[in-house]
Amino acid sequence: MPVARRALITSFLSLLAACQALSSSVDPGQVIFQDDFSRPTSGWDRYHDTTYLSDYSDGAYRINVLDPNTDAWANPNLALSDVRIEVDITKVGGPDNNVFGVLCRYQDSRNFYFFLASSDGYAGIGVYKDGRRRLLSDKSLLPSEAVNRGQRSNHLRADCDGYRLALYVNGRLVSEAQAAEWASGDIGLIAGTYDLPGTDVLFDNFSVLQPTP
Repeated sequence: MPVARRALITSFLSLLAACQALSSSVDPGQVIFQDDFSRPTSGWDRYHDTTYLSDYSDGAYRINVLDPNTDAWANPNLALSDVRIEVDITKVGGPDNNVFGVLCRYQDSRNFYFFLASSDGYAGIGVYKDGRRRLLSDKSLLPSEAVNRGQRSNHLRADCDGYRLALYVNGRLVSEAQAAEWASGDIGLIAGTYDLPGTDVLFDNFSVLQPTP
C-alpha cells in the first residue's frame, strides 16, 4: 500500500476512534464534532450523478435532488451514540413541497433515523428500516408554525438520546418519538423531493453535542 494512502487511512481511523471516545466521555452540552464546510476535505460524502448532487459548495454543503420522489443524504463517516445535532438549512431552489433535515444512528443506506422539515411548513421524525421509510412521530409530517417557509433559513436541532428522538425547529420542540432499533451509528444530512424534482438546499454551521439531561 502506498505510504500516502496508508497515512490517510491511519488518520481517518484515529479520527473515528477519537469521536467514539468523545461521545462517551465528554460532559453534557460539550461539542463532539463541528463543521462549517469551509474545507472540502473535512470528510463528508461527495457525489454527483443524474439523480442527485451532494457536495461542498461555497462554504456550505449542498444537496440538490434532481429526480422526483427521491431522498438523498450525506455522511461524515463517524460512529457516535447519544447526540444532539444542530444545523442551519436554507432552500436555494426547487419547490417548497420538499424535505430537508438530519440523520442519526445511520447503519447503512437502508437503516437510519431521520428528522425532517419542509419549506412549506411541515416537520416530523421517521426511520428507514430495511430500506422502507416510515414515520415515527405521526402518520404524516405535521404542519408547524415554527418552520420558516420558502427560502428563509431554518435552524434544526435533533436529539438522539437513548430511546428518545426529538426535533426542534428554530428553538421550538415540534416533534417527538421513541425508537430502539440502534444505539449508535453515523450522523448525516438529508434532502428529498415529492412529485416535483429540484429540491436544492444548503447546510451550514453543523454541530454535534453531547445531550444534556
